[in-house]
Amino acid sequence: MSKGIKVITAKRAGFCFGVKRAVDMAFNAAATDKNVFTLGPIIHNPQVIERLKARGVRPLSSIQNRRIKTLLIRTHGITKEISDALAKKQYAVLDATCPFVKKAQHYAKLLQERGYQVVIIGDADHPEVQGLMSYAGDDALVLSKEQVEQGPSSWPKLKLKVGIIIQTTQPVSVLRKFVHDAVDRVKELKVFNTICNSTALRLKETREMAQQVDVMIVVGGRNSANTTQLADFCRSMEVRTYHIETADEIKPSWLDGAMSVGITAGASTPDWIIADAEKRIRDISG
Repeated sequence: MSKGIKVITAKRAGFCFGVKRAVDMAFNAAATDKNVFTLGPIIHNPQVIERLKARGVRPLSSIQNRRIKTLLIRTHGITKEISDALAKKQYAVLDATCPFVKKAQHYAKLLQERGYQVVIIGDADHPEVQGLMSYAGDDALVLSKEQVEQGPSSWPKLKLKVGIIIQTTQPVSVLRKFVHDAVDRVKELKVFNTICNSTALRLKETREMAQQVDVMIVVGGRNSANTTQLADFCRSMEVRTYHIETADEIKPSWLDGAMSVGITAGASTPDWIIADAEKRIRDISG
């Protein structure tokens, strides 16, 4: 094992604005109300969820629960149907939906109202995309990153008037690829780049770091789409890459022969988990 390994931590690793805002809202609510619930996990990080549970903030799978007094809407947003149902409830509702997600929902509704077939690029099973679909109309389509990369042969037939939005944590390269391939297949194409600025800048910084180090450690929940994307991105650059949730997962053998290690993290990873990973690497390398 190499000794005295140089450790570089990405400046943009960890909480983005939207996640920090949501987590702060949850802890602030818990300070005055021990009966706070979230619809699903507020962010995709198991360690943060456990800390919130210890303060009395608990996730639920449905809004039909008599115990609810205060309900906090998570960063990924909710569907239009759930939003309409909540308007009829007597709950105190705290909306922690990421502003970028809110903007994407607005554009989905706008495109639908103006007669466009809405195409959403992203993960169909992700709660953010499910929310977007609820605003996009009956003829809306979801195309995964893999479908876009495979090209038009893997797409359903598009209508002549298409409007595009993209899941906020997707890479801009996927949007470019779709636009390039779609422009010859439709008569009218309207594009809203709904990618979060933090996502684009985080990927740019990660690319630059991965070109300089021997090993990349990507920190964050395994159920976090943007953390998984970071890990896949690093592997695509052919740098030795490990995706961890907590520092105790780091094995000394991962650092064999390494002179430098880069650490980056998804938007839902708190600073204390990143700091633990950095300490663990320094302890191993001496």
